[in-house]
Amino acid sequence: MATVALKDVMKVFADGTVAVDRVNLDVGQGEFMVLLGPSGCGKSTLLRMVAGLEDPTSGAIMLDGDLANDLPPRERGVAMVFQDFALYPHMTVGENIGFPLRLSGVEPEPRAEQVAEVASALGIGDVLARKPGQLSGGQRQRVAMGRAIVRRPKLFLMDEPLSNLDSGLRAELRAEISGLVRELGVTTIYVTHDQAEALTMADRVAILRKGVLQDVGTPTQVYGRPATLYVAAFLGSPRMNLLEAEVYVHLDRHIALHMGDQVLHLPWNDLRSRQVAHFHGERIVIGVRAEALTPVPDTTGGDVLRGRIRYLEHHGHESLAFLDIGATAVIVDEIGAPPTDIPINGGGLRRFVSKLTGRSGGGVDDLELVGAGNGRGGGRRAPQRDSVLSDPGRHHRRPAELAVRLAPYPAVTHGHPLTVAVRMEALHFFDERGQRIDVGWR
Repeated sequence: MATVALKDVMKVFADGTVAVDRVNLDVGQGEFMVLLGPSGCGKSTLLRMVAGLEDPTSGAIMLDGDLANDLPPRERGVAMVFQDFALYPHMTVGENIGFPLRLSGVEPEPRAEQVAEVASALGIGDVLARKPGQLSGGQRQRVAMGRAIVRRPKLFLMDEPLSNLDSGLRAELRAEISGLVRELGVTTIYVTHDQAEALTMADRVAILRKGVLQDVGTPTQVYGRPATLYVAAFLGSPRMNLLEAEVYVHLDRHIALHMGDQVLHLPWNDLRSRQVAHFHGERIVIGVRAEALTPVPDTTGGDVLRGRIRYLEHHGHESLAFLDIGATAVIVDEIGAPPTDIPINGGGLRRFVSKLTGRSGGGVDDLELVGAGNGRGGGRRAPQRDSVLSDPGRHHRRPAELAVRLAPYPAVTHGHPLTVAVRMEALHFFDERGQRIDVGWR
């Protein structure tokens, strides 16, 4: 078992791309740490630097308290598992698993015993004589795991090992990997873009965006109290509802949060109200997850939101209703940047829908497109802004679609009015830069 410490680690490629930007992270002995983020966030690069396959541009990589920047990969005591299995096709399963032992000079008889022991633990003892081409995807991944385990490493490094498998097999192997590494007690760093893997497997989760570490904590912490707007938007299905709100303080009574024609009241005795009060007369972002919203009768008073159902999604075990409540949505794209880079000549789909419905969805100049900064579409672009909030000079803003959980196949349909009660203690608050507004939150 090993400890890992990353101290101000940076990786800048020859073309100037900053893949990892001053990351500080500690991984304890026997801990299962998951690096989570979308493609291109730097998580695999970080893993490769820990393995010794990439050199950091600056910063220190510490293994068991010793500087490892110049330590060759074979001397780091690590074993890696990749998403593409990386098996030798001409070798049998047994030969693949035993290959590291053969390189280490282990005699055939004890080598065969160790291979059989590992294969039995992984449920592949009956396929030791087969070649990788005769195995299913799940079996091949178990073989790759076995080859890593048989070395008895101090540190497991796993780079999206389940991404090539179907959903049912992923769920099965999630449980197997999680149980196995804890049984072995080996420190593990696991890279994934799948939040379900991160939240179900990890002791702690480290979330990255564009090479910058956004948040670190237990699955409960990062899901329940995300440090930034990006983390809030990235975690959860359906995504957290993110709404613009204007703050008005009624001293010693409550704080009124205005979202269009809707108003919620944060009690003055709520500890968070002292922090939110600093934004009197300004706009902030309110986050609320679907599980914090409960359908109630239309006559219900108090902290409720009212709207009409725009559409329904049926998932078998539940249905999701998306309500138009007359509020403005805050949109965070898949790499975490607010969609403020707006193509002037884009948005044909929304114009088409607007013509069909007769509703104004915003002129061409008013469209906010998720991921608009990816270089597609051409045309003149509006200047970037640091704020995640909409430009107050625009006449049209993106309407919020409030996601609400309902019972399976409810007796409601498109256009049906719906009132939902809001669990105020479950609200999240963020400033216009996307930083959490809170007190003593971790």
